[in-house]
Amino acid sequence: MLKILLITFWVIFITGCSTVVKTTPVKTQEVKKPIVVKHQRFQTVAKEKAILLQDKEHKESCYICGMNLVKFYKTSHAASEMGKVHQYCSLHCLTKHLSKKGVELENPIVVDVASLKFIPVQEAYYVVGSSKPATMSRVSKYAFKSLKDAKKFQKENGGKIVDFYTAWQLAKKDFQ
Repeated sequence: MLKILLITFWVIFITGCSTVVKTTPVKTQEVKKPIVVKHQRFQTVAKEKAILLQDKEHKESCYICGMNLVKFYKTSHAASEMGKVHQYCSLHCLTKHLSKKGVELENPIVVDVASLKFIPVQEAYYVVGSSKPATMSRVSKYAFKSLKDAKKFQKENGGKIVDFYTAWQLAKKDFQ
């Protein structure tokens, strides 16, 4: 047996025989692109639905932290300072601006989650501490023009309905 094996290797070595592998062409299939599902934050709206109030250069950025205002639109606030409008991603950033010495803001407004339009903060019903994500804080704060809309949101997502002053006092706790 060993003799046959040695003779076979010797014949292969002398003749330079190589192994031939027969291949069959593989049918190519059209590669389908994977379906990509983007997770969109609750706070985010389509760019064309966002009302951006600041001047050109930093129109889409929070005046305090620089976060994208379209991505965090549903928690957006705005106010004027010496005739210039500043827009904030959240009540947290509005509160941070107000905490600076000598800052006086006029006509504070907030986005009504139901209509996506700005309303005066004094007319807003805030749902605080819902299951929806917060912006720049651990405690969410979403505003509504109508008490009916606030109660519907609260029923679906939890939280407590308060006025602007109470929500603002809670936002101040972020800085203690």
